[in-house]
Amino acid sequence: MITIDWNAFTPWSALAGGALIGLATAILLLLNGRIAGISGIVGGLFDRAAGETGWRLTFTLGLLAGPALWAAFHTLPPIRIEADYPLLVVAGLLVGLGTRYASGCTSGHGVCGLSRLSPRSLVATVMFMGAGFTTVYVTRHLLGG
Repeated sequence: MITIDWNAFTPWSALAGGALIGLATAILLLLNGRIAGISGIVGGLFDRAAGETGWRLTFTLGLLAGPALWAAFHTLPPIRIEADYPLLVVAGLLVGLGTRYASGCTSGHGVCGLSRLSPRSLVATVMFMGAGFTTVYVTRHLLGG
């Protein structure tokens, strides 16, 4: 049974956030010719290619500054993680492995690739979402977690 917490239902802030993500990815593509795939941007920080570090670092710092800026004016929701650390480490490693196999992450394929009508991104996004749905179903409903 699905229940909606109407007090936490915030369609306008979600719409504004989605519009800002779309605007940011469009600006990065138009002005820099780059796709806003977070795994590629952050991974590129470790490659040390000439002329690539500045914009990648700025983008990454902007991702970190957003929640900090929000917290300066609003109360952040409590963080509740229902998993132990070993499981989180394994999950993180599997996500990293998946982004390597898919040549990108959900932001690169799901936001930027789908908006460019990329068939490769459509397949990757369907696979990401399918794996997520399957994982939740198995862990919550079959294993009772």
